[in-house]
Amino acid sequence: MPCPQFLQWGFCLDQELCPHLHATRASDSLYQHYTLNNNQPHFFLPPSPPPTRRVEDKFANANVQDFKGKLYAICKDQNGCRFLQKKIEEKGENLELAFQEIYSHFTELMTDPFGNYLCQKMLEKCSDAQRTLIVKTVAPDIVKIALNMHGTRAVQRLIEYISTPEQINIVTSSLDADVVTLIKDLNGNHVIQKCLHRLSAQHNQFIYDAVCLHCIQVASHKHGCCVLQRCFDHATTAQKTQLANEIARHALTLVQNPFGNYVVQYVLELGVSDYTESVIRQFVGHVCMLSVQKFSSNVIEKCIRTARPNTRRLLVAELINPSAMEKLLSDSFANYVVQTSLDYAEEDQRADLVECIRPLLPMIRATPYGKRIHSKIYRENKPAMCHKSLKSHHRHRQYNSNSSNSSGGSVLDQFEN
Repeated sequence: MPCPQFLQWGFCLDQELCPHLHATRASDSLYQHYTLNNNQPHFFLPPSPPPTRRVEDKFANANVQDFKGKLYAICKDQNGCRFLQKKIEEKGENLELAFQEIYSHFTELMTDPFGNYLCQKMLEKCSDAQRTLIVKTVAPDIVKIALNMHGTRAVQRLIEYISTPEQINIVTSSLDADVVTLIKDLNGNHVIQKCLHRLSAQHNQFIYDAVCLHCIQVASHKHGCCVLQRCFDHATTAQKTQLANEIARHALTLVQNPFGNYVVQYVLELGVSDYTESVIRQFVGHVCMLSVQKFSSNVIEKCIRTARPNTRRLLVAELINPSAMEKLLSDSFANYVVQTSLDYAEEDQRADLVECIRPLLPMIRATPYGKRIHSKIYRENKPAMCHKSLKSHHRHRQYNSNSSNSSGGSVLDQFEN
């Protein structure tokens, strides 16, 4: 039977795999008919989709033994990789055969778009002895693999399944020198986070040492600030103290950074009084300067909320400055610091703050934040004024009621007379 695809197009995508007869005469090809005859309209039908089923068929009823000596080649093929994963799941001898041919190529396969999935499956199913061989094979290039978009998943799976002290020591020693590089990388930072999640505090200590040594560099990076927060989540008390002390030492720099300020806020949110105080004390003497900055103003607000009373007084005292208050009230960030101070300052200090603000109210009253500040200042007077008004209203009603009863007329009649 002639091949319909060859008749229409003059060629067949199946080539030698096609079971049909391929015509060789030009008159048998519609493609040649339309291209050779200039008087006919040139139109073509869309090509048929490539026949993927026939490629899959060669793996349909096959065994791993059928591809012995060729396993490395089919690892990098999508269908071949799926075939091997399925066979490894079925029988242990398939794993052994695949392992012997593939483990020496693990470094390359871990970064392959398809091969990395087979590597992950083998790491999951292999024995500790086989896993140790794999670890020793990939250790010299593990950082390069971790930085790769495909390799990072394979390295994470490797960390997930290593269990013996030898395996753990080889992996951590290989990562030790490049912790900061990995943390700052889009793919590599997930490998460090997997270490924090899966390994013990003792085996993760190399991460904490590297982060503390390069605290500003890590905390000021978009990926680094997230990893540093995860370091707190998985840390022991000693490791938390190590991190908190280092962050407090650099707090004045970090609080002004777009990413570093989140690290400082995270320390404040831990709720550990000693950590909070060590950080907040770094801002004493710099409150007005930090209040007018976009990132640090948020942190100063949080400091005023969480500080101990004595430390809060030091922070608020810097705001009670007539020469600086005008700028603070008109600033789009600092005005929120002033509002927070009005909410959290002690009574005597709040009164001083109000007296410092009051002469400037007419200047800012028309602005949205000026209205809020005005309402905060006068909110305490409202209950007293309302109480006085109610008493006056009550006496007035009582007087009118008595007058009405004595004259027999209404209150409105009395006002009209």
